[in-house]
Amino acid sequence: MIPKFNPEELKVVGETAAYMYMPSIKIYDYPVTQKKAVASMLKGKPYWQVVGAERCPFVPKLLPDNIARGFVFEEQPFDALTEAGGKDMFGIEWEYVAQVGGSMVRPGAPFLEDVSEWREKLVWPDIDSWDWEGSAEKNNDTYLASDKFNLAWFQTGWYERLISFMDFEGAIMAMFDEDSQEDVSALFEKLTDLYIRIFDKYITYFPKIDGFFIHDDWGSQKETFFSPELVAKMIVPHMKRVTEFLHSKGKFCELHSCGQILKQVPNIIAAGWDAWTPQLVNDMQTLYDLYGDKILLGIAPDPIDPESATEEEQRAAARDYADKFCNPNKPSYFNVYSTALLTPAYREELYIRSRENYSK
Repeated sequence: MIPKFNPEELKVVGETAAYMYMPSIKIYDYPVTQKKAVASMLKGKPYWQVVGAERCPFVPKLLPDNIARGFVFEEQPFDALTEAGGKDMFGIEWEYVAQVGGSMVRPGAPFLEDVSEWREKLVWPDIDSWDWEGSAEKNNDTYLASDKFNLAWFQTGWYERLISFMDFEGAIMAMFDEDSQEDVSALFEKLTDLYIRIFDKYITYFPKIDGFFIHDDWGSQKETFFSPELVAKMIVPHMKRVTEFLHSKGKFCELHSCGQILKQVPNIIAAGWDAWTPQLVNDMQTLYDLYGDKILLGIAPDPIDPESATEEEQRAAARDYADKFCNPNKPSYFNVYSTALLTPAYREELYIRSRENYSK
């Protein structure tokens, strides 16, 4: 039973630091810890509308991809301008682009000209040689010791990994070409074996990790790259092995996949993901209506201008969003791409209304 909202909860007991998309958020005198609030949400029993500040991204230097891609969050400080880029776990060179805050493999000279070359050319990483114990010592009782929900990010999934080996054009042709699909599937099978071994190491050395956030982009601003049938055949079985393994260890699994991919949501569900945050190019109401009872969705509100809207307009917008999407029988969470709307007034009203709605 979710307790009823008590106005005394609005007492401010702290404030989160801003990071990535997330502005600084006031910490109220919550009825439960932030970790429990997220865990309860995942079981279909939210206390309030989780906005993302309740979660702690864990992206350690331990994994070479994180440095190569310029995205590290752990106890040890990381300066992307001086440290980002370089070789990933397969020795593929990434170049950090400061203007976009991320890295890419420079196109035009793909490591694999033909996907069938992977058996001879790829050098598989020796993950046992990575400094697991050193990273655990630095992070377990410090960075991962908070009362937030610790979410380990893994940034290069199956199709994204194929792009890193072959460039976009080569990768997408390999996915479509029936003559190369067997080689792609075999590569994805071995990648999945590797990923499961890496995630097992994470779980062993970082026992405070609560879940995994795994990337594999499937679409552009206008449309998905592939037919749903192709994804069901080429990617879903491998993803499902990973989600089944993580679920067997009691860990939550969230997919990060960019693009307008409404057509692929049945595949996301079939692959066993607990949650997905759609980008704003997707129709939120349609997604929620069709799939909100089958997968936890990060739903974005209708946009308002937080700088020109009055406080009452902000509060009215928050109540409208909560009444549409904070349904105890069909919960959601707040879309990270909309966090610019989380002004103090909007967020306070969202907290109040979602607490009231979810405790009905």
